[in-house]
Amino acid sequence: MENTEPDPTPEDAAAALVEAEASRTHLAGTLALPSFFYAAIGAAVAVQIATSAFSITDDRVWAPIRLGGVALFVLVASIQLVRFRQLNGVRLGGLASRVVLGTATAASISYAFAFGASAWAGFNRMWWLAAVCAVAGGAAYALSGRRWWRRYQGDPASHSRGESAGWIAILGAVAIAGLVLLVLER
Repeated sequence: MENTEPDPTPEDAAAALVEAEASRTHLAGTLALPSFFYAAIGAAVAVQIATSAFSITDDRVWAPIRLGGVALFVLVASIQLVRFRQLNGVRLGGLASRVVLGTATAASISYAFAFGASAWAGFNRMWWLAAVCAVAGGAAYALSGRRWWRRYQGDPASHSRGESAGWIAILGAVAIAGLVLLVLER
């Protein structure tokens, strides 16, 4: 079967691209986050930091506490991503990787500093300071996500992509292996 339609002209192609870009920008501006999105992610990260720091600094920690912070984070992250999908009808890779999984630079740095400070406080038996560091880390993580969201809505073409699923899977496998080693070492 032959195609009887004429090939599009360069002007037609350019107009179609401009229309597609305008449509993407409009969609990005209409997307909404579920209620308490940042609070839930920030709180889950704070608990995860606190339980991880506590579990590596105190030999008496009960094994489920070691895994509890990670399990809570996975549960909250999954729920928030499902809620986003139900609210907007779309998946957004950048939201999942940069905001929820913390691959944005600011989220990664704030997590590392908060975990390090919380663990240091735990090794020095300053549990109140460990908790404060964990909460600060969760808040900074959430603020990083909020910053990314604003940037995405302003320029979706530059900020829509997240990390590849393969890379996230590799990082997840390394994290799980590290967690298993932590549990087995105790």
